[in-house]
Amino acid sequence: MTQQQSPVPVVMVFSGNDPSGGAGVQADIEALISHGCHTAPVITTLTIQDTQDIIGYTPLDGGLIVEQARTVLEDMPVNAFKLGLLTSTEMVESVHSVLRDYPDIPVVMDPVLASGNGTILSDDDIVAAMTELLLPQATVLTPNSLEARAMAPAADTLDACAMAILEHGVEFVLITGTPENTPSVENTLYANHRVMETFTWDRLEGSFHGSGCTLAASIAGLLAQGLEPFTAIHEAQEYTWQALAEGYRIGMGQQIPNRLFWARGEEEQ
Repeated sequence: MTQQQSPVPVVMVFSGNDPSGGAGVQADIEALISHGCHTAPVITTLTIQDTQDIIGYTPLDGGLIVEQARTVLEDMPVNAFKLGLLTSTEMVESVHSVLRDYPDIPVVMDPVLASGNGTILSDDDIVAAMTELLLPQATVLTPNSLEARAMAPAADTLDACAMAILEHGVEFVLITGTPENTPSVENTLYANHRVMETFTWDRLEGSFHGSGCTLAASIAGLLAQGLEPFTAIHEAQEYTWQALAEGYRIGMGQQIPNRLFWARGEEEQ
């Protein structure tokens, strides 16, 4: 069928469902709304979690993931993909089978390897499958420093981690420095086998549930709007930092980013 360009860019997200509403598909939807995009959510994993940690999760069948995605892709134009929680090798293979049929659509990948409190969500086999099958299809990869080290365990520095990751075909790697013991947060962008730029942000107090989802979805939304990657990566960080700065704590664990901070009335500002 012939698809018409949508007046509202569509971003398809492959994400887990978080019943606390802080991370996963709801984080993606809120971030993408903020960038003027329509979200087409493909659920990958059902989780049992709150703002403190993940208690359990159930991966969905790979065939069901493919059916969700292909049904939408045959119905509407998709301008970008965002990859989030992938909890089985079968799931990685299923997502790969979809992406390879749409090589011209940009892909932003957030490698969710563990929860904010350290619960492991991806084993070595899943990481290997991501590296082999998804990195060659990715436009932007957004690991935090711990995830970057896990994806390139033989590297001895974060710069070396980025270079090793780039060798697998991803175009841009943005390593975020929130887990590091530094006064400020330094996020470093790599491409073309070199450091492109280091972004420095004020370190905020506390920890946040869904910050990585927010950043990756924001980059995907801005790419869907037609921005080139460097600009999208920069603007997405600005938006994410503001969402964190205005975050709120409504549970007993991490704060939740206020991804709709822009919707406040003037009297509230």
